[in-house]
Amino acid sequence: MYVVVGLGNPGKEYANTRHNIGFDTIELLAQRNNIDINKIKFKAVYGEGQIGNEKVILIKPQTYMNNSGMSVLDLYNFYKIPIEKIIVVVDDIDIQFGTIRIKRKGSAGTHNGLKSIIYHLGDDGFPRVKVGIGSPKPGEDLAQFVLSRFSKQERQTIDHTIELACAAIETIINEDLNTAMNIYNSKNNKAQE
Repeated sequence: MYVVVGLGNPGKEYANTRHNIGFDTIELLAQRNNIDINKIKFKAVYGEGQIGNEKVILIKPQTYMNNSGMSVLDLYNFYKIPIEKIIVVVDDIDIQFGTIRIKRKGSAGTHNGLKSIIYHLGDDGFPRVKVGIGSPKPGEDLAQFVLSRFSKQERQTIDHTIELACAAIETIINEDLNTAMNIYNSKNNKAQE
């Protein structure tokens, strides 16, 4: 069994912001695999279903970004899933806009959602799929930037990037992490402008 955690903030005011790319990815992944996100538990909304031959849980923590780890820990304690089968989808300001990067494990960098998950699990050994959301202009406030929405042109690119992220997650689940990294970490994975 795999768990895919999309990071974001609950509430209409945060919908479609850069910081909610994890939620957007979970929604598309659910749609692509006929999974209803309609259950409430673990301080989250979630759905259960299949991707290929694997049982999966798709989860959107409702704790706000900075406390995402509380929700992930609740789920982890309930299902006793191996850490390496918890895939976290997260926005990233440090990779090229419109690209994805898969990492097996590692530090949180500047991302408060990842910091919270690592803190609560006491482990950074979970894979993550990072989506490049662009980066703030010099002098622009980081918090304001990540809570901003994409321009119309950026949105077209990001929608394609979310499809790439879904395909990468499906590859991790149906094949393995190394295969997904070989395919999607290549420099050719940028969404078409």
